[in-house]
Amino acid sequence: MVLGLSPGAVAAPSQVRITHEDGRYVLRVDGQPFRIKGAGMAGAGPEALAARGGNSFRTWDTGTDVAEVRAMLDLAQRNGLKIAMGISVGNERHGFDYDDGAAVASQLARIREEVNLYKDHPAVLMWVVGNELNLHYRNPKVWNAVGAITDMIHREDPNHPVMTTLAGFDRPLIDLLKARAPSLDLIGIQLYGDIGALPDKLRTSGWTGPYVVTEWGPTGHWESPLTSWKAPVEDDATRKAQLLQQRYERVIDADTTQGLGSYVFLWGNKQERTPTWYGLFLPGGESTPAVDAMQYVWTGAWPANRAPSTTTLRLDGRVATDSVTLQAGKPYAAKIEAQDADGDALQYRWTVLHESTATSIGGDREDVPPAVKIALHEDGNGGLRFDAPKAPGAYRLFVEVLDGQGHAAYANLPFRVVKP
Repeated sequence: MVLGLSPGAVAAPSQVRITHEDGRYVLRVDGQPFRIKGAGMAGAGPEALAARGGNSFRTWDTGTDVAEVRAMLDLAQRNGLKIAMGISVGNERHGFDYDDGAAVASQLARIREEVNLYKDHPAVLMWVVGNELNLHYRNPKVWNAVGAITDMIHREDPNHPVMTTLAGFDRPLIDLLKARAPSLDLIGIQLYGDIGALPDKLRTSGWTGPYVVTEWGPTGHWESPLTSWKAPVEDDATRKAQLLQQRYERVIDADTTQGLGSYVFLWGNKQERTPTWYGLFLPGGESTPAVDAMQYVWTGAWPANRAPSTTTLRLDGRVATDSVTLQAGKPYAAKIEAQDADGDALQYRWTVLHESTATSIGGDREDVPPAVKIALHEDGNGGLRFDAPKAPGAYRLFVEVLDGQGHAAYANLPFRVVKP
């Protein structure tokens, strides 16, 4: 029984279909058109997503805690949300061998059990078979496995479409999918700074079927400017929000022929090169201008109380792309200008972290770099003075600007310390 239903009531699974109508693909849920206005979920909560105008979220795996997954499904249902259910599939870059028939068969059996556990829940929208299986792979048999998984899901669950997600795509990859996994109902496309090239990629790849943009967001750390010591330069929160709005309006929402909607990355927060690069929320739970931007593109209305905005963070009068180098132990000043459209009083929270040394790809787990223990003297109005760390090396200065209403902006700047 799904929570919220009367005792004895049985909820039927949603009937989800992709139809082709007047030359365009339409996702229908129980007969009604359903354009995905979604996010990748990572802890910020379904309630906040629904309140901001979202109608769906995606996961990356089903997990092993059945009670936890059912609770997630129930909570989504209570909030009027549908879930694209992620299924964990072995990645070659993590050591899975698609020449190992026993391992492939075991994986298929495990996935069959997962699908049968949750297929009848009304919050299920579709199944997502693996994530970026084309990232740093060589063995094309992975697509045979995806095809077998898709066929199995269609037999076990005729009510929900099946997709796999791709880290970029081209004609050779699409040709492999068509040949080895022809029963896929759609594909998931994952692009960041290069999402503007999506229309051209669809044309040159020969993919004429439906798709969902299953990951998109700020400009990725691998495609951003670098300092002279190869530290990636992250956009501030205000710039990211502007980019999200532009990318959604110009690319995602503009395609009503093949595109079925999108899942912005990430409804929550995570460490990936920095603690703020991809999350739409700060680690403390505050929503950022990116959340406001998503509410606007989803609903056409800005929130009643908006997150603060900032201008460029400067350190020693320079910006991040200047490759700021400081002398160990010497005094320096930083400054950021911030505004709040609602007139809320602003507070500033400054920290210095060691620069991340992670080289992981594809969203693999990273640890937050350790904080640097130095005295930070702020003036309460966006100004900061501090002595550069005494140990030479690569660091990053962070500032969070909080409005006291649960919202915040942020910026960071990588810097290098050398001996005087």
